Amino acid sequence: METILIFKALSNEKRLMILEWLKNPEQHFARQQHLTENDHFEGGVCVGTIREKTELVQSVVSSYLNMMQNAGLLESKRIGKWTYYRRNEKVIKEFSEYIQKEL
Repeated sequence: METILIFKALSNEKRLMILEWLKNPEQHFARQQHLTENDHFEGGVCVGTIREKTELVQSVVSSYLNMMQNAGLLESKRIGKWTYYRRNEKVIKEFSEYIQKEL
């Protein structure tokens, strides 16, 4: 777990909001048209859908998602021409335990 990278990723309001939205994607995003049960990526949300909700340009959203993925907070999967992101619950749990134990 890259603790410093996680803190940096969470230090931006929009990135924090994206992570919060992805906790319950069915409440915050429309059904993902190109993602099926056969794709085995439950909870994944397309970059374009995230971009629409954030109201930021594609390049900024992509850099935010990349930063959060590099910190371990997100997982991604490319399906066709679309890339989907979801939370990495294992790392988020480890980070939560770290905060409870160490801080």
